[in-house]
Amino acid sequence: MKPARFDYERAPDAASAVSLLTGNGKILAGGQSLGPMLNLRVAQAERLIDVRLMEELRATSEDANSVTLGACITHAEIEDRRVPDPSRGFMPFVASRIAYRAVRNRGTIGGSLAHADPAADWPTALALLGGMAIIEGKAGRREAPLDRFVTGLFSTVLAEGELLVALKMPKLSAHARWGYLKFCRKAGEFAQAIGGALRDTASGRMRAVLGAVQGPPHVIADATRCDADAEAARLCSDPYDRRLHAVALTRALAQLEQPR
Repeated sequence: MKPARFDYERAPDAASAVSLLTGNGKILAGGQSLGPMLNLRVAQAERLIDVRLMEELRATSEDANSVTLGACITHAEIEDRRVPDPSRGFMPFVASRIAYRAVRNRGTIGGSLAHADPAADWPTALALLGGMAIIEGKAGRREAPLDRFVTGLFSTVLAEGELLVALKMPKLSAHARWGYLKFCRKAGEFAQAIGGALRDTASGRMRAVLGAVQGPPHVIADATRCDADAEAARLCSDPYDRRLHAVALTRALAQLEQPR
């Protein structure tokens, strides 16, 4: 099957992209999710606004406390550490396990987050790390917490006519430890269950997250006494799914004690 007819525009900057987001316009970044959906006519668009080569969406910056990554940074660039890493190896680890290398070469961190597939890696991983999403709209720029960016199945805090520009994430300290585990039927597929954990004694953070659930990632802000079975039971009614998520979280928490 092939996509329905659409117009194509390449936006030179974020403000131009926002101005083009009228009617049934859609943003095209890496196209690794949107492309197949258009081909299958699961999604249709009057206009595609291509932002993948936009300099401000490819930019990175760093200060003493945080790293800002443009929304069109690819998974492969994160995997290969060609951009600053605020996470002490966590983000490259996650990126290296997304789909296949051909997908990682084109897919973008912002595109994955804005698509908000609950079984994708970045919505869960970024909810665990925290930080802010930088969003451009007709009224200017605003910020939204990354752990509340995804609001449901394929749903985010992005309003009509808004564009995700960048992600600003806090730097982890040298004392930070993390764990991340996902269950897939085979390598490269979307996850059936994701568990993540983060402990940073320098900042006093001890967080955990469950992903690939029927809704937004479930963030456990204080996981010092986390009961994986109880947390999974809150989210999954099916016994198999509940057990799968509980084991994913248990194993992620256990990785905090392993040296890296």
